Amino acid sequence: MSPLILATRNLHKAREFREMLGPNFALEDLRAHPQIGEVVEDGVSFAENARLKSVAVSRQLPGLILADDSGLEVDSLGGAPGIFSARYAGEKATDADNRRKLLAELGAKKERTARFRCVLSLARGGEELATFEGAVEGEIVAAERGAGGFGYDPLFQPNEFSKTLSELPAAAKNSISHRGRAVTKMKEFLRAANLLT
Repeated sequence: MSPLILATRNLHKAREFREMLGPNFALEDLRAHPQIGEVVEDGVSFAENARLKSVAVSRQLPGLILADDSGLEVDSLGGAPGIFSARYAGEKATDADNRRKLLAELGAKKERTARFRCVLSLARGGEELATFEGAVEGEIVAAERGAGGFGYDPLFQPNEFSKTLSELPAAAKNSISHRGRAVTKMKEFLRAANLLT
């Protein structure tokens, strides 16, 4: 199995990565490394924030470090919430708070196209090795639907689907999601670079 440390303490995100990576990876997250402090994400893009996390953690822990920065971009809101997706309704906002704010901001707007975007940064020894990007296009529905997933999933319906990400089975969601697409590219890179054990 290939050891990999995910630079997050987000339980939902860690579970999703475990499902996408499968049994060939020994995935740990930062809950197993309480000595690692919070990394300030003050970049201006998903790529910058992912790099800040992966490089900072790779200076403190051995092996391959994977960091993710991802979020929702809504066209009629100028790309918001974007890099502020997790704290759209404030620093201590819950997922439900963020969804309520999004629906309030959209109001009666007819233009509801949006995308989830993810950038993964892979680092080792304080240096970034590569980045991988994935995106999924869709639209924001008028009201929450579904009990699965997390974040904005109950409001996001991918193109060519009649269900939100929260209504789709986990395997189906992971096969089309922004994060799933970025993970596929990362696996290909690891194979080509002989970094899989």
